[in-house]
Amino acid sequence: MSVITSIAPQFGLYNHCCRSNFDALHTLVKDDLLDVNSTIISKMQSSIELIPQIAGHIVTSGGKRLRPMLTLASAGLVGYEGTRHIDLAACVEFIHTATLLHDDVVDQSNLRRGQGTANAVWGNQASVLVGDFLLSRAFQIMVADGSLKVLKILSDASAVIAEGEVHQTIIKNDLETAETAYFQIIENKTAVLFAAAAQIGAVIAERPEREERALEAFGRNLGVAFQLTDDVLDYSAEQLIRGDDFRDGKITLPVILAYAAGNDEERAFWRRTIGDLKQNEEDLTHAQSLMLHHGTLSKTLKRAREYANAAHRNLSLFAPTAHRIAMNEVIDFCVDRVY
Repeated sequence: MSVITSIAPQFGLYNHCCRSNFDALHTLVKDDLLDVNSTIISKMQSSIELIPQIAGHIVTSGGKRLRPMLTLASAGLVGYEGTRHIDLAACVEFIHTATLLHDDVVDQSNLRRGQGTANAVWGNQASVLVGDFLLSRAFQIMVADGSLKVLKILSDASAVIAEGEVHQTIIKNDLETAETAYFQIIENKTAVLFAAAAQIGAVIAERPEREERALEAFGRNLGVAFQLTDDVLDYSAEQLIRGDDFRDGKITLPVILAYAAGNDEERAFWRRTIGDLKQNEEDLTHAQSLMLHHGTLSKTLKRAREYANAAHRNLSLFAPTAHRIAMNEVIDFCVDRVY
């Protein structure tokens, strides 16, 4: 039994498991998503063969296209009938993919979703430069769209993501990091793109500002819930590769809570393994046992559920259409997922 399996019943985390998935939303946006995928493939092409090779490696690595799906879903939720959401959803995915390429270099990661990272296969320089290429493509799409408001939303998000990356490198291995700093980082690194992806659906449909604000808040709360759950899964998921955050010395909420709750001996363990990155083969298992003992994973999941509930409230402004129902299910899935 995994750690997440043992703590899930405490918070009703499986109450929605049978229905909390992407199936309903995917069905609603599947035709648009096919167009988005075609746009992604066409716009990542280059006469420099290495560029589409590396871009294709990560773009086709098994992600769910959650962020572009938020753009498609939000546009559908507010009744948008044009085609601008297709290119903009592809733009959102390019921004996300560029950050993944850069993240893997910064973190010196060798695996992502069970396969070799681009930097492990082609090297750091090529990965960084292709990430830059994709980010540039994203800005070309924004300019071609022609909306200064859309350009501002997505360019601001890109700048904030970069700030979050820098902030995370500053606090890496710092066990005295405050919860407020941690939450600022995940809002910047993760939630801001979720927020922008959802908001632009209302912008291109020229909906009232209150609907824009509701979708922006929905995306932001969903993004925080998603990242909190990711941070738990790194210590608990039943998967081939886990513990990357631990091995990298990343400061996440489960670590912050475990360090704060620990006695002198436990704090010495965290200082050695996270602070100094001196780890042995058994340390990840011991870290998991300490988190289970102090309930830090369950506390983190509880916080994730609070943000998920806020995202549900944000959607309550809109009529209970098929799009809203499907988006509510995605919220639950992002917290309930066990992989």
